[in-house]
Amino acid sequence: MSRPIKKRTVQEPPKIQGMKPIGVPVRFLESIILSIDEYEAIRLADYEGLDHQKAAEIMCISRPTFTRLIEKARGKLAESIVAVKELIIEGGSFSFISDLIRCLDCGEVSRFDNPNSIPQTCPDCKSRNIVHLNQWFSVGRGHRRGGQGFRGDHGGW
Repeated sequence: MSRPIKKRTVQEPPKIQGMKPIGVPVRFLESIILSIDEYEAIRLADYEGLDHQKAAEIMCISRPTFTRLIEKARGKLAESIVAVKELIIEGGSFSFISDLIRCLDCGEVSRFDNPNSIPQTCPDCKSRNIVHLNQWFSVGRGHRRGGQGFRGDHGGW
């Protein structure tokens, strides 16, 4: 019996739920799932430019585990691009450190390190039309099988 997967620390939720190739209807696409922790590994190593040891420390995992995670994530990204597949970001064993909100009127994304400090209005334009991005990735949310992508309550991607 394998041991349970330890929750990986993720600094903040992704700003999108996935991506699809332009010009190809979803019904013709296969999809590939990139887990939240794989997304975080890509963000830390390839976007932020951190070495594996530092990124592993941030995610509260070992360096060898981080290396396996980033290799798996890079393979999925390559498959999505080369094989023309829809990329869906969901799942995995993770916990967020910060919360993000997006204003659906001005597009501003704001980060909050204290969940009790999340406003009911956009800090930039004061609109009440905001979405809490962490909720996109909560338990019970996800991709619908059968070739259709998850669109979520707020338009998805």
